[in-house]
Amino acid sequence: QVQLVESGGGLVQAGGSLRLSCAASGSIFSINAIDWYRQAPGKQRELVATTARSGSTNYADSVKGRFTISRDNAKNTAYLQMNSLKPEDTGVYYCNAGLWDTRRVFYDLWGQGTQVTVSA
Repeated sequence: QVQLVESGGGLVQAGGSLRLSCAASGSIFSINAIDWYRQAPGKQRELVATTARSGSTNYADSVKGRFTISRDNAKNTAYLQMNSLKPEDTGVYYCNAGLWDTRRVFYDLWGQGTQVTVSA
């Protein structure tokens, strides 16, 4: 069974930093793009950052210059380093990845989410 598990959320003051992790586990053969999304209360889920297997990255305009997405393919893990956090960054952060297991079955997986709360 393959799955994604996020960690690293918490409560931080504005201007602070957090680092989120997204670890894929199970019999994994290969992972494509890994994306981070967030959902604030009463709002739709939005794409925050994405990283391709090659390591190329893209960011939402609202987080450019503050957030950095990275991945360690050997560890099947992606990270989201969040600096200069603002109260509007508050929400549940989810990772999403497309991956193949060792039987070459493709999965589009979501993690369970991790809460990030930024106080003013």
